[in-house]
Amino acid sequence: MKFLLTLALILCAYSYSYSQEISDTSFGKGLINFVAKDSSFSIKFAPRFQVRSISSWDHDGDQYGSPEHNFIVRRARLKFDGFAYSPKLKYKIELGLSNRDISGANEFNRETPRYILDAVLMWNFAPNWELWAGQTKLPGNIERVVSSANLQLINRSLLNSRFNLDRDVGIQLRHKSDLGGGFLMREKFAISQGEGRNVTEGNEGGLQYTGRLEFLPFGNFKSKGDYVQADLNREKTPKLMVGFTYNLNQNAVRERSGLGDYMFKSDESLYETDVTTIFADAMFKYNGFSFMGEYANRTAANPIAIDVDGTTPTGDVVLTGNALNLQVGYVFKTNYEVVTRFTTLDYDSITNTLSKKQYTLGASKYIVGHKLKVQSDISYSSLDGNDDNITFRLGFDIHF
Repeated sequence: MKFLLTLALILCAYSYSYSQEISDTSFGKGLINFVAKDSSFSIKFAPRFQVRSISSWDHDGDQYGSPEHNFIVRRARLKFDGFAYSPKLKYKIELGLSNRDISGANEFNRETPRYILDAVLMWNFAPNWELWAGQTKLPGNIERVVSSANLQLINRSLLNSRFNLDRDVGIQLRHKSDLGGGFLMREKFAISQGEGRNVTEGNEGGLQYTGRLEFLPFGNFKSKGDYVQADLNREKTPKLMVGFTYNLNQNAVRERSGLGDYMFKSDESLYETDVTTIFADAMFKYNGFSFMGEYANRTAANPIAIDVDGTTPTGDVVLTGNALNLQVGYVFKTNYEVVTRFTTLDYDSITNTLSKKQYTLGASKYIVGHKLKVQSDISYSSLDGNDDNITFRLGFDIHF
């Protein structure tokens, strides 16, 4: 907290010192854009936050009950990026301030808030090659890698919440190839700690290995639109990205590979098992229309955690199974968008978790693209074919 207060004071002092000058930046391009006179470094500072209103009705088997209402600051973040020493050496730092961003204190991060989301260096050491080092998102399913600032619905799908890889600490190697005729291929590889972000107390279990291939048969999207939901750029020709990810977390110690609860035995040691996750996904855009599809599957060598005696289950189980998410949207020329989403979760029987389906209908008004927008959606969920829940959400995003 002292660090954040000091940072805020420095930024306020910087802003005040230049308060009489006219900046050439504009809304959505960053609050501060600074390049050193000798071009030895640059920094862009862009705060953002999201506010949400949520109303939820649970079904008790006979009827829907009274609604529960909740108003939250879903995300509040400080983002810094730029280059250091050379434009070929870029960096990104992103800090989270909301309760959802910093929650998750445990004995493996010294019971402290998890402020750091991203802290990563990206070195373009050769043409079409980059080496990343630090903490950032793994090259997993497309929906997770899309920034939460660039979503076309209030939040990501159930597939993402139960099966994504999220962030981790390690290194990544990235390469892109031109296969001819505008056909592009990108290869991404990562070796990481395997326990998620902000772990400070050493490596438990083994390491995590991730590989992803992406194919763009019709060339690049406008403004990196393959990782931005909604076709705000109204692609003039069809654009498609198809991706495949394979992830192996050796001796994983958490219920959702690098996420979820740690699996403890009665002697306080950790249960370990190899966990494999695969994704197949696609993003398509053309003239305001967008489609995103994802398939996820997770398996484990020994998903039921066994205690020190080698026979008694501890009660912890690796969440295994598969999921499908399909999402379609259309942006009108007035910058209004309608979106629909269908998601299924089918867990393995050992998880003792019911299969779930969710249908979502949403609408957005993009005032300044994703930088300033108002969104709403309504979702109906069922468990094993029975009514479960209806949720209505309304919110806005502002991103300087």
